[in-house]
Amino acid sequence: MTSAWDHLTDDDVPGRRRTSRPRTKQRPAHADAVPAMVTAVDRGRYLTRLEGSADCYVAAVKARELGHRGVVVGDQAYLTGDLSGRKDTLARIVRVGPRRTELRRATDEGRGRERVIVANADQMVIVAALANPTPRIGMIDRQLVAAYDAGLGAILCLTKADLASDRQLRALYQPLGVEIVTTRRPGLPRQDAGGQDGQDGRDGPGVLDRPDRLEGPQQVRELLEGHVSVLVGHSGVGKSTLINALVPGAGRATGEVNLVTGKGRHTSSSALALELPGGGWAIDTPGVRSFGLGHVRPERVLAAFPDLAAAAADCPRGCQHGPDQAECALAEWALGSSDRQTRLNSYLRIVASGEGN
Repeated sequence: MTSAWDHLTDDDVPGRRRTSRPRTKQRPAHADAVPAMVTAVDRGRYLTRLEGSADCYVAAVKARELGHRGVVVGDQAYLTGDLSGRKDTLARIVRVGPRRTELRRATDEGRGRERVIVANADQMVIVAALANPTPRIGMIDRQLVAAYDAGLGAILCLTKADLASDRQLRALYQPLGVEIVTTRRPGLPRQDAGGQDGQDGRDGPGVLDRPDRLEGPQQVRELLEGHVSVLVGHSGVGKSTLINALVPGAGRATGEVNLVTGKGRHTSSSALALELPGGGWAIDTPGVRSFGLGHVRPERVLAAFPDLAAAAADCPRGCQHGPDQAECALAEWALGSSDRQTRLNSYLRIVASGEGN
């Protein structure tokens, strides 16, 4: 039996008209896209530096084909469109290169959620003040764990050595093989109890002598040049001051520490990559008061404490290394040593808080 509609073609039926161009899921290859490094991100706009050009910075937006793909500082982006860098012009980011490394931090939005802070860095500079605010061992340990998990080298930069000695923190972290440098404010003697560099008020290596340059062995510069370094630290530790000394003209805002709470205010609101005069990049990140590790597995947390991991080799099989674990070798390892007990307590705090699960 035939229908009254049988004689109609696709062109006769509304909504079924064929187009001369069939649909396809293939996206343009953009073979002529130009590579660039993302140096800043601000509300859907991306500042990029074209590869091979020392002074050509181009503002860009994400192309639609990237979808929800995140783009962060340090990413290698490929651009099309207006690459002149002139005011009020925008290029398009059409694809993002594979990331060598990803520095992640758990967010406060919920358990198991994390976000990438910086991509393609090869070392982390952990900035911690020796006083005003007082050093937070737990924060330093968490950042070391994050660096280890991301495959980054670690440097500990201790600031404000004119206010307090660095001997205790050096003794705590030198056994881990962490590179340590010390800075101080200009014109003030370095505090030290004796037996280390600076016991008579002279500068030790890497001392920050003036706000615009580094004097002495230039250790801080030497450690950063030729690398992509991400600087992390909680508010008020002097991270922006350090950036301004390393990169003349950077103009990063600096702030004071509240004398009542001992906490600093956030002076950097977003990550920013700055090119070092001798080569390499320093990426300044916003000051944070916590550094979540919800994305790091417990065994990775232990691996970030090489001294504890070596002692844990003598633990019975299946030991969770908690304070209530019978025959845990870590308790015996820490017995009689305040420094070892401090290290063990820091590890146990991370695991007990659930951050490492």
